Amino acid sequence: MLKKNVIFRTFFIYSIIFELMNDMSCSLCIYKSAAAQKLNADEISILENNHAKVQFNAGDIIVKQDCLSTNVAYIKSGLVKIHMRGPIRERIIKITKAPTYLCLPSFFGDKTNHFSVTALEETHVCFFDVNVFKNFIYSNGDFAFQIILEMSKNELMNFENCINNSQKQNIGRIADAILFFADKIYNSDTFILPISRQELADLAGITRESASRILTDFHNEKIIDLQNRQLTILNKQLLLEISEKG
Repeated sequence: MLKKNVIFRTFFIYSIIFELMNDMSCSLCIYKSAAAQKLNADEISILENNHAKVQFNAGDIIVKQDCLSTNVAYIKSGLVKIHMRGPIRERIIKITKAPTYLCLPSFFGDKTNHFSVTALEETHVCFFDVNVFKNFIYSNGDFAFQIILEMSKNELMNFENCINNSQKQNIGRIADAILFFADKIYNSDTFILPISRQELADLAGITRESASRILTDFHNEKIIDLQNRQLTILNKQLLLEISEKG
């Protein structure tokens, strides 16, 4: 009983600390982006007065496709899926975790969101006034350079995903997806898949039936252990070889 009370109090304390970190001012925010770190005190004050902090739960839509983009969104914490509605059905474009900006292409383009963003877990987002953001781009070269770096990184990642999906076989694509969650999202070989098998198939660009069959084969061959959505990589070296051979 004592142990349970200690665990509860520890969890409660960490919850309070987390809430305080999310509620702190822009100048003290530990989730500050590389671009925001280039702003001076006056610019930080302007940012403070022209933004909104919003908490989203799993399944909540953060950005909706085809809507006018009036803010720049910055994910402070959490995990989201970026998905787009096509001529036939909707498809996941990518999974991304905090910290990162959303909708930068829309900001520089036609001011329309060309994709939707949905939270996969509790996610904290800051929405910045688009005109304030634009003024920082014009007046602060270091800030603008960091934004360009962010967009370039995302574009290179999109190119890499495009090449992998176009040149690898189905088994290689699923291996890539599993390694992506393990190495890029959770930094652990054991994790809870945040998406359904259909969404995993969409992410890999294959059918649900193919994705399910490959996951079952991986499980039977003891490459992974899969219990509902809890996945553990048992033979990472073999999974890497499958990924590399495609």
